[in-house]
Amino acid sequence: MSEHGSSHTFSEIFLHVNWHCLKDQRMIHSEVEAALYPFIEEYCAKVKGIHLKGIGGTETHVHLAFQFEPFVLLSDFIGKVKGASSYAMNKRFGAGTLDWQRGYGIVSFSKRQLSFILDYVANQKEHHAAGSVNEILERHGEREEG
Repeated sequence: MSEHGSSHTFSEIFLHVNWHCLKDQRMIHSEVEAALYPFIEEYCAKVKGIHLKGIGGTETHVHLAFQFEPFVLLSDFIGKVKGASSYAMNKRFGAGTLDWQRGYGIVSFSKRQLSFILDYVANQKEHHAAGSVNEILERHGEREEG
C-alpha cells in the first residue's frame, strides 16, 4: 500500500524539475521570490498526487523536488504551475514581472538521493555563485532566441 492512499498501486517516484525566466532575465528578485515560492508550495499542495519536497532557485530560474503518483500527467502539471505562478506574480506586482521560457528540465532520482537533491535545490544561489552547479540538474531544454 502506498503511503499516499492508494491500496492498488505502490509508487516511489521522485523528480527534480527546473525552468527559467524568459531569455534568462533576472526576474526573481527578493520581493518576487518571497511571494513566488509560497505560491508554488500552496499550488502544489492542492494538486492531487504531487508531494513537493523542496523549492529553490536564483534570479533567473526555479528548481523543484517532488514525489508524484503515477496518474499525474507531468507535462500538464508543470505547464499549469508555470502558468499559474507567472499569472499570480504579474497580477500582484504588475504585468511583465515574471515570464517563463518555454520548456523545462526534468530528472528522476531515488529516495536515497533525496537529501542531496534537497540540499542542491535549497542552496541554488550558493552553487551558482561558487560555480559548483550540477550540469544534469541545470539542463532545461532549448533556450529562447530573440
